[in-house]
Amino acid sequence: MTSRDYANRKPTRKGNAKKRGSKGNPPKRFPVLVFIITLLGLAGFGYLLWLLSDTDDTVTTPVVVEKPKKAVIKKDPNALPPAPEEEWTYLEELENKKVEVDLPEVSDKPKRPYQMQCGSFRKESQANQLKAMIAFQGLEAQVRKVKGTSGIWYKVVLGPYDKKRDAERQRHVLQNSGTNGCQIWFWEG
Repeated sequence: MTSRDYANRKPTRKGNAKKRGSKGNPPKRFPVLVFIITLLGLAGFGYLLWLLSDTDDTVTTPVVVEKPKKAVIKKDPNALPPAPEEEWTYLEELENKKVEVDLPEVSDKPKRPYQMQCGSFRKESQANQLKAMIAFQGLEAQVRKVKGTSGIWYKVVLGPYDKKRDAERQRHVLQNSGTNGCQIWFWEG
């Protein structure tokens, strides 16, 4: 098999020879339609400019009438404005008004205290590890052994808290130390 030199080969012309004709491409015709549309557009633009620049003599320019200048009276900058003519009584009424508000009694303690549960484990050793991590944050946790439907669980709980806000504060302390997932619930004895 002989090797062919494709780099120095002259490109072959693709396409039909009948389309090109024997003389090559015919000369392009002048685009008459495009020329007419452009000419009409320019004529319309020129007419619009002529309409805008045409000034009618019927249009009158407004006459500026100067008003006579009033004599300027110099006022004292420290002078007070004149006293109001009418007297308002609502200021005195509002100052002497007494408002009575009925506030419902709010008890400081909720009906049930709150607890915070930070974990529930199958193994007591895992629960004691979490209890130790909580103790390093200065908080006291308890490990409770609970028998559930799927077996025995060891829950790590903190509390009881009288206010939910106290439980939220300690939960934020635990979140800052990397202990996440603590839930606040009502206390279960």
